[in-house]
Amino acid sequence: MARIQIKDLVKTFGAYKAVSGINMEIRDGEFMIMVGPSGCGKTTTLNMISGLETPTSGQIVIGDTVVNDLEPGERGLGMVFQDLALFPHMTVYENIAFGLRVKKVPPAEIDRRVTAAAEAVHIGSLLPKLPRQCSGGESQRVALARTIVTNPSVFLMDEPLSSLDAKLRVDMRTELKRLHERLKATFVYVTHDQAEAMTMADSIVVMSKGRIEQLGSPLAIYNTPATQFVAGFFGTPTMNFLEGTIEANGSGRRFRAPGIDQPLPDALPAGIAGRKVTLGVRSEHVLVDANGPHAGTVLITEPLGDATLVHFDYGQGKTLVAKVPPTTTLGPGGQLRFDFAPQACHLFDAAGGERLN
Repeated sequence: MARIQIKDLVKTFGAYKAVSGINMEIRDGEFMIMVGPSGCGKTTTLNMISGLETPTSGQIVIGDTVVNDLEPGERGLGMVFQDLALFPHMTVYENIAFGLRVKKVPPAEIDRRVTAAAEAVHIGSLLPKLPRQCSGGESQRVALARTIVTNPSVFLMDEPLSSLDAKLRVDMRTELKRLHERLKATFVYVTHDQAEAMTMADSIVVMSKGRIEQLGSPLAIYNTPATQFVAGFFGTPTMNFLEGTIEANGSGRRFRAPGIDQPLPDALPAGIAGRKVTLGVRSEHVLVDANGPHAGTVLITEPLGDATLVHFDYGQGKTLVAKVPPTTTLGPGGQLRFDFAPQACHLFDAAGGERLN
């Protein structure tokens, strides 16, 4: 049983509170990704789970055991760091086997487990080589095999792909997801890359300033962000935000801002009328349409191949980004009309950033 429960976890460094009383549960066999900007507390939380940092207060429970006072080696965990820390004078085989030899595992068993771990990450042909003879992606696989060989029930990974180039990162994301499917182990993965979180995770924890902003599935976080911070963190390009107020019009509601008069779904509560809000809308939900109610002037376009991003001014120096088909003929200085998909408009409190709809 490799379920992890975190209860009221706090970590302070002097007067600085790095983690502020977080609570969450990581299910047995789950691929959980902790994501957020630098300094949000995600790596500190991972280090407390591993035993590399001692909590100031709170509990960490792995299975049915409170592990706060256990040494890292007593927790049954495997860690993969951003710095792979391979021994340069040892072969790939010796690097993978090192932990087993320290535990005095019989040589025949070491050979069987090293070979199996190497095959699991497709580096069987690299076993006689030294780390300096391996590429970045191959070295990453060696570090994974070194962890797999110890048969941990939980894998802890701290930004393991950040030093790889873009194509290798995509390839390794696929490898890690396949590895998780094969091993059925619990994975806890830390990254600042929202693309890694969206593509690999069963569930995502979004952190900011030592607190959990939202915990949920990738699609729930993308489609129903709980706060403006989460909405802005996920998505490329980032979500468009407009400051304005909600007005009631009979039984309907409208968002009003300079240059914008946007109808909203009728299901919004009446008490929201008159409130200052931030409206969020993703670029794919900014609808460029000749019959749209709003006008704009194109500033620049960014062709992406499968789509084109159009940056445009809709008045008073305010800008939006729309994602349109790659066949668009829009160019700088051109005029356009646009609308928002009403069901895809997100409303956040202008002061606190909490979701309102």
